Amino acid sequence: MKDISNRGDIEVLVNSFYDKVLVDAIIGYLFTDIAAVDWILHLPKMYRFWETVLLGKMSYKGNPMETHINLSRKTLMNKKHFDQWLKLWNTTIDENFEGKIATEAKQRGNNIAGLMRYKIESHNEGVAY
Repeated sequence: MKDISNRGDIEVLVNSFYDKVLVDAIIGYLFTDIAAVDWILHLPKMYRFWETVLLGKMSYKGNPMETHINLSRKTLMNKKHFDQWLKLWNTTIDENFEGKIATEAKQRGNNIAGLMRYKIESHNEGVAY
C-alpha cells in the first residue's frame, strides 16, 4: 500500500470513509436524517479540508466546529458517536494507506474527534434531549 500523497488519495480516503458512515448503525443517521447532508456539496468540502490538514494545500475555508455544535443542538452527540467516527476513520485509512501521512491522518482524526467532543459536551452541558 502507498501513503496519502495527493488530492486523488484524499478523495479515495474521504469517499471510502463516507461509504462506511452512510451504512453505520451508530452514526449513519446523524448524516442522513439529522444533518441531511447534501453529498454533492459536502464531499468536495471534505476533500479540501483533509487536503489542507494532511497535505498543507490551504484549500479549505470554513468553521467545522460551529457546524458540529449546531448539529449537536438537534440531537445528542456523545463519546459513543465520536468513538465510532474514529473507528471508521482509522479502519478506512488502514484499508487503503500506510506511511507517514496515513499515520498523521489517524493522529489528526483522533485530535479532531477529541476536540469536537469536548467542545460539544462543554457547549451543551445541561441540555436535555
